[in-house]
Amino acid sequence: MPRPRAMTPRTAPAGSGDAGTVRKTVLPGGLRVVTETLPSVRSVSFGIWARVGSRDETPALAGATHYLEHVLFKGTKRRSALEISSVIEAVGGEMNAFTTKEFTCYYARVLDSDLPLAVDVVCDMLTSSVIDPAEVEAERNVILEEIAMTDDDPGDGVHDLFAQTLLGDTPLGRPVLGTEESVGALTRDQIARFYRRHYDPTRLVVTAAGNLDHDTVVKQVRAAFERAGALGRADAAPLGPRGGDRRIRTAGAVDVQERATEQAHLILGMPGVSRHDERRWALAVLSTALGGGMSSRLFQEVRERRGLAYSVYAHTSGYADCGLFGVYAGCRPDRLGEVLEISRESLADIAAHGLPEEEVGRAIGQLAGSTVLGLEDTGALMHRLGKSEVCWGEQLSVSGLLERYRAVTPDAVREVAAEVLSHQPSVSVIGPLKDKHTAKLHRAMAR
Repeated sequence: MPRPRAMTPRTAPAGSGDAGTVRKTVLPGGLRVVTETLPSVRSVSFGIWARVGSRDETPALAGATHYLEHVLFKGTKRRSALEISSVIEAVGGEMNAFTTKEFTCYYARVLDSDLPLAVDVVCDMLTSSVIDPAEVEAERNVILEEIAMTDDDPGDGVHDLFAQTLLGDTPLGRPVLGTEESVGALTRDQIARFYRRHYDPTRLVVTAAGNLDHDTVVKQVRAAFERAGALGRADAAPLGPRGGDRRIRTAGAVDVQERATEQAHLILGMPGVSRHDERRWALAVLSTALGGGMSSRLFQEVRERRGLAYSVYAHTSGYADCGLFGVYAGCRPDRLGEVLEISRESLADIAAHGLPEEEVGRAIGQLAGSTVLGLEDTGALMHRLGKSEVCWGEQLSVSGLLERYRAVTPDAVREVAAEVLSHQPSVSVIGPLKDKHTAKLHRAMAR
């Protein structure tokens, strides 16, 4: 079959990374390449992002996205699994990948002189996996061990339980890893079909940050995809960011998972805002002031003044069409009721009165500083480029991020607090709860 007529790549500035220049090229077939050039470093982080996550799975495919992430390391038409890892490690580089509910990323970090090798290996993995049946079966046991490892960490597992409590048996409510039952039932053909469906160029974003030349990276990526015959239709356009308007209506739920642990692990929370909601900046400031550090309200009240827990923090999760807001604490079971009451009182107080200017200013300063410090290596910069392109379809500079945070006012925090924290909260708990502990939990939630 003749190949489509070649088309000229579209290249444009994508913004300023403050430390370097950000550029974006869209290749024929819809593949996007976004880079940030940093001449002062000697390394490059290179990644490919797929706009597919566990929320794209049916119940029968639960865990398929993460399973496929593992399988793509297991061999291509040109390389065995050992060769994929050994060629990168032989030059002192590192490779890895991660799966979330809405996207997947495969990446390598190498010396700038070894960037052509990283491009070749990662592109080869993404375009030419053989999905060998024997490797699929071998990796099944590895993933089941990973699920078991997560089950052994209730501090991590309670976040999955919290998502299930608020989102129910939906793709967003189910764990990214899947379950023992769903992973055990997945077949090689199901995984291969999932791969062919979701790994076409219109759903992929290539990102790189470090001592690089944008045009050279584009040429190398294009050559790798052309060699694999994976550029797709010349007139295809990139798939845009996810949208939607999912409503979370769960309120007042109490979800307890009995587990023989030393601590009880608690999340108290409610619906938040989506990642497209402009209120997310104010909610981030609110979350930081409430439980984002040692000076935060909850840390001071729960740990410093009362000694009720070692770990306590607030967090937000923003998806394309909804979000979650929660407060986590790990404590002895007999202290669970008191920790829950303090957390509820703190949320109610902020919902009614907002935060004083001093706390808002301190939280903004903390967010600004941590944002800049968190982008001090090429891996973090590559991650920011990819997530921005996949989730929002645009690049916001570090200066732009800081401006958004610094524009948050006490009134904006008060408004988002009144909206989000006024929802009746739900609670998820994993731990060794006796009847008396569960009774205290229900009484605290009923007040």
